[in-house]
Amino acid sequence: MRLAHPFYLLLLLLIPALIWWWLRRRKALTAGLIYSDTGLIRPAQQSAQILRRTLPLILRGAALLLFILALARPQSGRHGEEILTEGIDIVLCLDISSSMKAEDFQPKNRLHVAKETAAAFISGRKTDRIGMVVFAAKSLTQCPLTLDRDILLDFLDRVDIGMIEDGTAIGLAIGTSINRLRDSEAESKVVVLLTDGINNRGQIDPITAARMAAAFDIRIYTIGAGTQGTAPYPVEDRFFGKRYVQMPVEIDEETLTEIAEITGGQYFRATDAEGLKEIFGRIDRMEKTLVKTRQYVEYSEKFHYALVPALFLLLAEMALARTILRKLP
Repeated sequence: MRLAHPFYLLLLLLIPALIWWWLRRRKALTAGLIYSDTGLIRPAQQSAQILRRTLPLILRGAALLLFILALARPQSGRHGEEILTEGIDIVLCLDISSSMKAEDFQPKNRLHVAKETAAAFISGRKTDRIGMVVFAAKSLTQCPLTLDRDILLDFLDRVDIGMIEDGTAIGLAIGTSINRLRDSEAESKVVVLLTDGINNRGQIDPITAARMAAAFDIRIYTIGAGTQGTAPYPVEDRFFGKRYVQMPVEIDEETLTEIAEITGGQYFRATDAEGLKEIFGRIDRMEKTLVKTRQYVEYSEKFHYALVPALFLLLAEMALARTILRKLP
């Protein structure tokens, strides 16, 4: 709470002087009056006289006090904080081909761990717009760029293997990510692409797509997900139920490295769950958003809380002066 014009409070010094002037004026007006002996009703008369003399003064004084407070303009303030950020738009591009079922990323398969790690990454980027593209033989936008973390995490939770025809279309995935970012006005535009395979589908070559991304100032961080050598892959058998076979891990690291270099990003290899979490942590630190805060106070006027009662007291004094406390002519 504050007063916008506190110097008006100096007018409070006038109240004692005005009360003294009103009392002196009343005394002068009544000094020459002659009236009969009222000894029998003197106590009641004295009480009535005190009421007649003091109540108007009290009402006027209180009204004047409140008028002065209203002139001083009391205000209440609400503190706030404005966040200013240079802006980073990020697209998470996740491979959901069948090879992501491989269980070399404990405690579950590659896709499950990738989703958990991506969710933690999303939750930590509170001031950035983030979108999501998923791909296999084709690619689709699972979620456009948004600041709504809850919506994005809900879409991420729905991602699963089998949503798209099987295959690995890395070039097409980059193209879809470019479409999400090319009209962005953010200071920095980033794609985080995670795959565990080799480009074998789609009409767009990954290197050509990378050059397109560079033309739009889009930086691509590529992640190859998979252990070295072979990985356990679950197979459903009609006779023996679920069993595991060893699947060769084939990641085109040369192409993924070139994609990153063309766009000014970096290539990472994740061989286990902890490694993948560390990679996302490194990307998070490398693409740090510059956040500035500006404190402000928003004031709202409260003078009416003094002005309305002041008017009421003044009207009450005027009404009483013409009725109950009416003076003799």
